Amino acid sequence: MEIPVIDLSQLEGENRSKTMALLHEACEKWGFFQVENHGLEKKLMNKVKQLVNAHYEENLKESFYESEIAKGLMNKCDIDWESSFFIWHRPTSNINDIHNLSEDLRQVMDEYITQLIQLAEKLSQLMSENLGLDKDYIKKAFSGAKGPSVGTKVAKYPECPRPELVRGLREHTDAGGIILLLQDEHVPGLEFSKDGEWVKIPPSKNNTIFVNTGDQLEVLSNGRYKSTLHRVMAGKEGSRLSIATFYNPAGDAIISSAPEFSYPQNYKFQDYLKLYATTKFSDKGPRFEAMKKIANGHSSLG
Repeated sequence: MEIPVIDLSQLEGENRSKTMALLHEACEKWGFFQVENHGLEKKLMNKVKQLVNAHYEENLKESFYESEIAKGLMNKCDIDWESSFFIWHRPTSNINDIHNLSEDLRQVMDEYITQLIQLAEKLSQLMSENLGLDKDYIKKAFSGAKGPSVGTKVAKYPECPRPELVRGLREHTDAGGIILLLQDEHVPGLEFSKDGEWVKIPPSKNNTIFVNTGDQLEVLSNGRYKSTLHRVMAGKEGSRLSIATFYNPAGDAIISSAPEFSYPQNYKFQDYLKLYATTKFSDKGPRFEAMKKIANGHSSLG
């Protein structure tokens, strides 16, 4: 399958309508797409990848292969073959609290995220427009007291001697809103579900950004923009880099779809995350049903 590619430079001029239609179709029928001419500095993107790879080699690789996950790789099991950490950027940052991050990596990551948030906000405006909403609808819906929440999962999927026994990351949909992925140039492994088939996402050439939509965008769009099941396959040839940034609702943002539709309404994103933590690798439908009951006062997460 040919994965949709959105060229943002085509939004200026006579190709705007065609580009907007392509984006709308990608969100409706795929739930994932690639973005090129996105405005991020390629030199900066390359530096982020270089420094993250160096950090893994110097600080994480040895401890991963000495971990219980690596040593216990004997039978097929429900674990994720990954080495990862999470950085919060907005509304507050924890980057200075993360052990062994170099000053170069902290600075470059902050510069990269500043540019990436601009891209996320641009995409949110384009999606809002395509849905017939005010251009700032998604951003406002995601904003609690301090604006949308932004964080990055930095992951390496190490070479695996028995890839048939594990997943790099098990099948799931993403809990939040708009996910922007800077990924490996050489090592594959990411797969998305489309029409009952697994689509292999190739490594990103020329610093394209891979984008997918999460559960909250599905709710806000009344189901028009669906979150899509995806996974990472473990592999024997090389370790795969993944830098996934989540442009999400704030924890106190109140999430709703239009009242005439059946999606849950008026719940706090932090309550959804609490439920998601224990059901991430299960179907999202029961989560939506549980949130409807909680929002209606019929049950509680405790």
